[in-house]
Amino acid sequence: MSRSDDHREGAGLDRRTFLKAGAALGGLAAVSGVEACTPPDRPPRVGAEDPWNLPSFELAEVTLTELQEGMASGRWTAHGITEAYLDRIQRVDRSGPTLRSVIETNPDALDIARERDEERRAGRVRGPLHGVPILLKDNIDTHDRMTTTAGSYALEGSIPPRDSGVAERLRAAGAILLGKANLSEWANFRSTRSSSGWSGRGGQCRNPYALDRNPCGSSSGSGASVSANLTAAAIGTETNGSIVCPSSANGVVGVKPTVGLVSRAGIVPISHSQDTAGPMARTVADAALILGALTGVDPRDPATEASRGHARTDYTTVLDPDGLRGARIGVARGFFGFDPNVDALMEDALAALRDAGAVLVDPADVATRRQMGGPSYQVLLYEFKADMAAYLAQLGPDAPARTLADLIAFNEAHAEVEMPFFGQEIFEQAEAMGPLTDPEYREALATARRLAREEGIDAVMDEHRLDALVAPTGGPAWTTDLVNGDHFSGGSSSPAAIAGYPNVTVPAGTVFGLPVGISFFGRAWSEPTLLRLAYAFEQATRHRTEPPVSYTHL
Repeated sequence: MSRSDDHREGAGLDRRTFLKAGAALGGLAAVSGVEACTPPDRPPRVGAEDPWNLPSFELAEVTLTELQEGMASGRWTAHGITEAYLDRIQRVDRSGPTLRSVIETNPDALDIARERDEERRAGRVRGPLHGVPILLKDNIDTHDRMTTTAGSYALEGSIPPRDSGVAERLRAAGAILLGKANLSEWANFRSTRSSSGWSGRGGQCRNPYALDRNPCGSSSGSGASVSANLTAAAIGTETNGSIVCPSSANGVVGVKPTVGLVSRAGIVPISHSQDTAGPMARTVADAALILGALTGVDPRDPATEASRGHARTDYTTVLDPDGLRGARIGVARGFFGFDPNVDALMEDALAALRDAGAVLVDPADVATRRQMGGPSYQVLLYEFKADMAAYLAQLGPDAPARTLADLIAFNEAHAEVEMPFFGQEIFEQAEAMGPLTDPEYREALATARRLAREEGIDAVMDEHRLDALVAPTGGPAWTTDLVNGDHFSGGSSSPAAIAGYPNVTVPAGTVFGLPVGISFFGRAWSEPTLLRLAYAFEQATRHRTEPPVSYTHL
């Protein structure tokens, strides 16, 4: 869960009060690249050379289509590609800049890559992900020699009895599960004073655009690793902001799908009402390719039944460089005003949308944006307690914990490694909640959904006959502060997150060299429309820049 969100008035509240009021905050940051370069809005600096003497990286900024073409032509093999990414993880993540974006690598990755090469030689190519290394956030189950821990020592050594729905679909598509990405521990739902990107097992993930800056969360390592070219792509998860915030901060594309489009089976939960997994990639086309591989009904996740008739297996067919022409796009001005530099960047983005043929309705605000946070937070507290117990139960008789109370007790007993910087106030709040049969829970759920859906996104889109809404995804990355925690910098993830609707973020430029994204969000199952619009914006602006690892600080 991110902490970069919602109304301007919230910026004046302390973080504990603001979170208790229900707004999902966030942080932004980004990651590293291969060759040192000076962003256009930052003057050259003395000593900006790469202090780690990193070798040039042949796969820097490569797309999934280019990987497939390279393997088909014989230029590359899946084994060689996987080996190159593993070497880069060693050079950039575990030494040199030491991003700490990868919590563990798959010891079988090279063997799997050889199998994919053998399949290709035999004429069996499973699809556009065949032989492509992809990282999974460390709250997504894999039944192999990797563990799934949500970054916590409480689940250290836990090997789930079955792959998650996401892992099953990626394997079926021929992808190579390269490893597990670091994250904000427990998806940033443990403390009101946490630092995004920190976990007990993984330490503090860093932002390679400026290593003292925060990578946002909770899919911190997923965003950082993709931007730093440590992997071809990654999978993140979101309850509120946890895909779009680190994507924005790390200068990559993030797709938060409609809840139910992608299976949540085998994902360490926060809330079955809001949780989803989604792709994080360097281009919209790459994200669209991965999304198509993830969709479909999964009997283990009843929410996916609603995706019948909506899910696609190929979202690349909707991508059109001229896709903005004639589109009616609402400008959600209520999410502007946190940072004048971000506002200026967004005005440039709006001009680019107009130049590409979009019709802007400005303003087109989500009228209920300040009301939905409180009931949503109550829903998350209730569902976290129940959903966590259900997840731990499916781990079987050898599960390291059974209940949220067990996790709280573990943290208290191992405070030196689990709570050296911040506590577990949210865990304790959730443990105090009753069952999901409580009238208070049912009322909060109904209220949150009504405010986010019928009276929120649906209402403004109906009123103005919109195809999508746009807003800044968040602000530039703040300085990581393990003592005081994250610093609120604005964001727009809450309406789509609480409604369970889709949200796509695309790089929109940089502020002092730190990336900022623009979000396209809209109605349930509108992924094809949002991807079409986001792709056209991306092609018109080309704001994605490879992060210069030489900048250790601003």
